[in-house]
Amino acid sequence: MSTPLREELGDFSSVVCLKAIITGMEDALGERTTAIALFAAGRIRGKQVAEQLKLSTSDYSLEEITQMLASALGKDGTRLLILDRLEKTDTGFLAYTRETVCSAGEEEGSSRNCTFTLGAVQGVLEMVTGQRFQAKHIESVLRGGSHDVFEYTPR
Repeated sequence: MSTPLREELGDFSSVVCLKAIITGMEDALGERTTAIALFAAGRIRGKQVAEQLKLSTSDYSLEEITQMLASALGKDGTRLLILDRLEKTDTGFLAYTRETVCSAGEEEGSSRNCTFTLGAVQGVLEMVTGQRFQAKHIESVLRGGSHDVFEYTPR
C-alpha cells in the first residue's frame, strides 16, 4: 500500500464535500461544461488505475479485469462505485455499477447522469483494449434501474 496523501486524515474525503464541489462547478460553469470536465477527469483517472493495475500490459480475461477494477474502485479501494459486472456485447461493452459517487444523495427521478464514473470506466477500457470509445449512461438507479449502466461503443 502506498503512503497516504494526508498524514492524519488519509486518502479519503466525504461524498458530501465532493457533491458540493460538483454543484458549485455547475453553478459557476454550467452543467454541460462541468459534465465535460468531470468526464475527462474520470477518463484520465481510469487510465491511471489501469496503469497501476498493469491492465494494459497483460492478457487478463474480462472477468479478471472486472474483479481487479471492482476491488480498486469499490469498498476495498477508492469507493468510487461498486462494479457488479463488465459485459462484452456485439457493439462494445456494458458496465453495471451501483452506489456511484455521482448518484449519491440524489433524489429519485433526478436527471443527474454519471460523468466522472462514466469516464473512469472508459479510461480503463481504453487502456485494456487500445480502442477509443463513445460512452453513454443508458440506465440509472435514480430513474428506476437496478444499476447505473454505462455503454461503451468503439469510435
